Amino acid sequence: MNDRNRELIALANAEVEAYKSKVEQDPYRLTYHIMPPVGLLNDPNGFIQYRGTYHLFYQWNPFATEHGAKFWGHYTSKDLVHWQHEKIALAPGDWFDKNGCYSGSAVEHDGKIKLIYTGNVKDKDGNRETYQCLAVSENGVDFEKQGVVVELPDGYTAHFRDPKVWQHNGSWYMVIGAQSKDLTGKAVLLRSTDLKTWEHLGPIAGAHMEPFADFGYMWECPDLFELDGRDVLIFSPQGIEPEGIKYNNLYQAGYVVGDMDYETVRYKHGSFVEMDRGFEFYAPQTTLDEKGRRILFGWLGIPEEREGDHPTLKHNWIHAMTLPRELRLIDGKLIQKPVEELKQLRKTETVYENVRLTEEPEAFAGIEGKALELFVEAKQRLSGSFTINIRNHVTVHFNDEKQLLSLKRISFVDHASVEERHCFLKELKNLRVFLDASSIELFANDGEEVFTARMYPDPQDVSVTFVGKGTGFLRLTGYQL
Repeated sequence: MNDRNRELIALANAEVEAYKSKVEQDPYRLTYHIMPPVGLLNDPNGFIQYRGTYHLFYQWNPFATEHGAKFWGHYTSKDLVHWQHEKIALAPGDWFDKNGCYSGSAVEHDGKIKLIYTGNVKDKDGNRETYQCLAVSENGVDFEKQGVVVELPDGYTAHFRDPKVWQHNGSWYMVIGAQSKDLTGKAVLLRSTDLKTWEHLGPIAGAHMEPFADFGYMWECPDLFELDGRDVLIFSPQGIEPEGIKYNNLYQAGYVVGDMDYETVRYKHGSFVEMDRGFEFYAPQTTLDEKGRRILFGWLGIPEEREGDHPTLKHNWIHAMTLPRELRLIDGKLIQKPVEELKQLRKTETVYENVRLTEEPEAFAGIEGKALELFVEAKQRLSGSFTINIRNHVTVHFNDEKQLLSLKRISFVDHASVEERHCFLKELKNLRVFLDASSIELFANDGEEVFTARMYPDPQDVSVTFVGKGTGFLRLTGYQL
């Protein structure tokens, strides 16, 4: 490690200590989600289980609550529930990453963790250069940079980043999020035998590649993996226009399902589906753990969308990670379920059987709180509609006639308007809702649809009330977390 890296790490650690008390005093500080110790957190990086321990790295600017020259922060866990903050993994202190150690992934090779990430470089006029870089650790905590392993191939702009690496039939493969010279988004494949020398195989999916027409000017954070007999490509396209209830955030995160032919370098796939119907979800990354599960973390944020309006900025931090989710592919649909280990968070259980909701708001003792898991189960097919009002700030609403599930919140920009996100749902069988001090994650029908969002209610308000009209019977279960 050179002197500049050491200097930057020392400065970042000093920033953590200087603002520790102020950050921890924020009433919107989350209780069971991963957050930055100070500054800005964004993309999950390098997610891997290594020697029985889960490692999750993250994009981090410790010096401001805005985007800048990113570090890689680092958390570890034995159980995906209790996380320990480790020393900084990467700092932007070399010529090939001086303007940011951007997103990437991790693999285990020769008994070591190897990080493959994008080095971001800008000249004095703001012109960008991009490099894919390698770093190695023998203990999972101390990393040594190995330098550049991929330079920019012909045919792409310098928006060529976020490598996700995996092994298939004895070869290493890397998928990169890219922008081609015609200013359209692409997912690009490379191959290697040693993680150091890479062959550019070309784009496997993108705008103006079947079945897509125009589909965004940049694809970020791609992740290609096999799941339940098919190949799934997750990516975050930028530049998609809204279509009715779809694509209503500034940028999206979603997937296509298909079959990857590694011999012909062809990926035949279906249409794009948003992974999350809420307000804040982006740049998800997965890993295959030792139990054979495909586990995902997402960023509980959106780049460039109202980032300057979050009230946590007053306490010198912004953004968080989603809860870890197990993925399955059922009938071509990507299903997301909170990992089983999260049940460890449960402290007390409160159950109400055969609840018939009325048009008068009703609260249920034990089903309230700042940190709460709520499970709503339909005991018969629901008719009419019902609403859950959370802390007088967020509502979850289902209308059976319209087959529409909605999440609404009071805007944290003007504090007067109401923002809405929706999805179609033929029938509501159950809802699993995780509430934290300033977030909500809603899983409908065992993960068939998911809504993720930040929320900023009155910190003293921990109420949850229910209203129904013409509904059937419900079973309500609340867990204090």
